[in-house]
Amino acid sequence: MMIETVALKIAEGIKRQVPEHKASVNILKHAIAIVLNIVLIISFTLIGSFITGNTKQALTALIGFALLRQFSGGFHLKTGAGCIIVTTVLFTGISFIELPVLYIQIFNIISLLLVGIFAPSRIEKQSRIPKIHYPKLRIISMLIVVSNVFIQSSTLAVSFLVQSLSLIYLKGGETHDTDR
Repeated sequence: MMIETVALKIAEGIKRQVPEHKASVNILKHAIAIVLNIVLIISFTLIGSFITGNTKQALTALIGFALLRQFSGGFHLKTGAGCIIVTTVLFTGISFIELPVLYIQIFNIISLLLVGIFAPSRIEKQSRIPKIHYPKLRIISMLIVVSNVFIQSSTLAVSFLVQSLSLIYLKGGETHDTDR
């Protein structure tokens, strides 16, 4: 609730300064909360990575995860604070992982299968992209994962796997709509 409270106060301040702005306080609050989440995740992850000496790996995890997530969608935590804590810990932890090439490729294959089956996932309420373009998002997501077959980065392999796992959507014993 802390992020939402801060976002609300900023949104109300903006609305007081520019009352004729078309966006409502709720819309401004939502947009500001998203920006705050991103800024805090990046800041805390970079601070942690400077302390641990894993800045390159942390940056790679941040960029790889975010890039794949933009095209593939995925699970969202219920609160901004939860998202910041889980994501910061996740990216900081990923920055320590070094895998042999065999495991990198196994993770790549698993990620590719998950992205091929589930992407895009849970983007209906998050974007304005028409469903007719969903197959393109899936292909782009798959190409992003395939790029690590050549790059062979442990950090990307783990980041892509975690992001791919966030795509899995089971509800009421049925999987998501695969006719996209």
